[in-house]
Amino acid sequence: MTIEETQKYAEKLAASAAPDRRIFALVGDLGAGKTTFSGFFLRALGVTEPVTSPTFVIMKKYALAHLQFVHAYHIDCYRLKNPEELLSLGFAEIIADKKNIILIEWADRMRESLPPEAVWVDFAHAAETERTISVRSAEL
Repeated sequence: MTIEETQKYAEKLAASAAPDRRIFALVGDLGAGKTTFSGFFLRALGVTEPVTSPTFVIMKKYALAHLQFVHAYHIDCYRLKNPEELLSLGFAEIIADKKNIILIEWADRMRESLPPEAVWVDFAHAAETERTISVRSAEL
């Protein structure tokens, strides 16, 4: 996918979000497009502030003016060593609230902490300026 196709795909996936489809687990190598996708996804939900990687702060929270969701959480698990670190951020409470939509980069590192309804989005390098993105409803 080109950057334009990635934007359209992110917007389409954001439009598909619902209370039972609101946790998006993003996986892929460094530079595969997870953060770029997240920015497009969050903009589609109405986030107007700059969306940058939460790698060093681990988690960012955005207020939404959305019919179904009040907050969006953008989480990066790259630097986390174990699921307890994620839970110490209040993750259980965040995912329990159906008014939250959650994007988790490097989600495969915290697989056991994610609920079965998480939507897994895989990113891979296809060419120098293109990526492939595939979605599966549950982790296998």
